[in-house]
Amino acid sequence: MAQQPTFASAALVSFFLALICSCSYAAWHHEKDDIPKSDVSLLEFPLNLELLEAEFFAWAAFGKGIDELEPELAKGGPSPIGVQKANLSPFIRDIIAQFAYQEFGHVRAIQSSVEGFPRPLLDLSAKSFATVMDSAFGKTLKPPFDPYANDINYLLACYVVPYVGLTGYVGANPKLESPVSRKLVAGLLAVEAGQDAIIRALLYERATDKVEPYGITVAEFTNKISELRNKLGDKGVKDLGLIVEPELGAEGKISGNVLAGDKNSLAFPRTPERCLGSCTAAAMRPSPAAFIPKAPTGKSPSLIWRIRAFSIV
Repeated sequence: MAQQPTFASAALVSFFLALICSCSYAAWHHEKDDIPKSDVSLLEFPLNLELLEAEFFAWAAFGKGIDELEPELAKGGPSPIGVQKANLSPFIRDIIAQFAYQEFGHVRAIQSSVEGFPRPLLDLSAKSFATVMDSAFGKTLKPPFDPYANDINYLLACYVVPYVGLTGYVGANPKLESPVSRKLVAGLLAVEAGQDAIIRALLYERATDKVEPYGITVAEFTNKISELRNKLGDKGVKDLGLIVEPELGAEGKISGNVLAGDKNSLAFPRTPERCLGSCTAAAMRPSPAAFIPKAPTGKSPSLIWRIRAFSIV
């Protein structure tokens, strides 16, 4: 007959469980304490873009966002404007749903490492994306571009945003002092790069298809978007479309450009200021529309001041 556990053995087990939990909690707080103030600014900044991506992907796939699915991540910030469920095929919807859950994890990972801030006001309306596309082509597209209309339109809209975050992580990494910070950014960068690769591959498969009703190819759309981001990001080429001149392709030998990179096929870097230049009001001259219509959020006054000066008309 099995011996019943005694009070003493139960108490001993409880003690060790409490000790393990206490050590884990202390280790977590020790990691947070190891992050210097200079790193905090660089780690908090990506929350602006990670929250944007989380809302954009979740709404497109599920017809609802952070407020319904992971409300604690919003930290009381305002709900996004104009975002909606996209008309996606089951295959694309499944991919975007995975992206949404990944972004929830990214936001949570950053918020568990630094204090963070309430979700900024985000404008993910069709009108906002239409303004971006009009800016990219230097003319008004008729009818206005609708990112939620179909697979191709939505993937082109996806092409607009995640790559900015990817290059931002590449740019931020050398500036980080703490190994804890660099480990976090490396993990974020790996998945953001994967998302960007999937989006580009899906679009590359249809690079020569015409985007209806504009009669403009998918590749031309990506090239125009990349040119706009280069212009807004300043400081030369940090972005390339799906089909380029051979000298701009890998090893200067190929026009297909399913992954964008520099002359050595390394990811382009962007500073925080230049990342926000691609998402804020500077993109929408003369209209003051933008994905982040108000100033981005963060703890470093000097960093945010520089972003405001760079980004907002």
